[in-house]
Amino acid sequence: MDSPEVNQHSARVAALFNRVADTYDAVGVPWFVPIAERLVEEVAPRPGERALDLGTGRGAALWPLADAVGPTGRLTGVDLAERMIEATRQDAAERGIDTLTLVVDDASGPTLPEASFDLAVASLVLFFLPDPPAALAAWLRLLVPGGRLGVSTFGARDAAWERLDDVFTPYLPPQLLDARTSGARGPFASDAGVERLFADAGFVDVRTAHLEQAVRFSGAEEWRRWTWSHGQRTHWESVPEEMRAEVLEEAAERLSTAPADGGGFSLSQQVRYTIGVRPTAD
Repeated sequence: MDSPEVNQHSARVAALFNRVADTYDAVGVPWFVPIAERLVEEVAPRPGERALDLGTGRGAALWPLADAVGPTGRLTGVDLAERMIEATRQDAAERGIDTLTLVVDDASGPTLPEASFDLAVASLVLFFLPDPPAALAAWLRLLVPGGRLGVSTFGARDAAWERLDDVFTPYLPPQLLDARTSGARGPFASDAGVERLFADAGFVDVRTAHLEQAVRFSGAEEWRRWTWSHGQRTHWESVPEEMRAEVLEEAAERLSTAPADGGGFSLSQQVRYTIGVRPTAD
């Protein structure tokens, strides 16, 4: 049985992603899709395979998985946020994908049959979970022997992005200062640290790949809409309403230090991909 602290954490995460479901990755700033597409490439799905997307969100990884496994494959998407699942189910119907099962469940340990998937992915999910080692062990059990798991996490951001995000720091409660999400400390601070998490969970042939993902904004207002549309919404919600205009003004000044060729502003984030395999003999 989960502790009250874990249950509270899960409830906060579900509530957050229910609030952002309608705008998540839908404000015209490419971010989650290119990160997830590279993750799918790294696990190399094949036609006919059974694929699992953990923390599926609005389907950034689901749609390239669907293309890869084809009509003979099977897809399962799991997300704790009911509104995310509802919206993604609608998206799947519009795309004509009928090989997909979507489940409202906790990605930390979904109630799915063991050894029932050829591959699984979790894009920008693992560091949100209250017990990443336990989650990896649970995901291992869901894979067939020889099945692959791919996870994306954050590496370093450029200095301009660090300065920009620091506008929120004076307003954030301790639980939003958890450096796991930014890769600033703990196992998520290095390739070796995440590879160790995989190995300790029982994965073999663990390897790491990287992507430098740039994100471009026309100005501070587009940055504001984007940050409200995903998990960083909690940062804005932590700022008193009467202070938000001042925070945006300060953000605009800091964003101006990162001009992009051709206009606008550009920030850069290192993304880490960790891939592991369930042993063929446990």
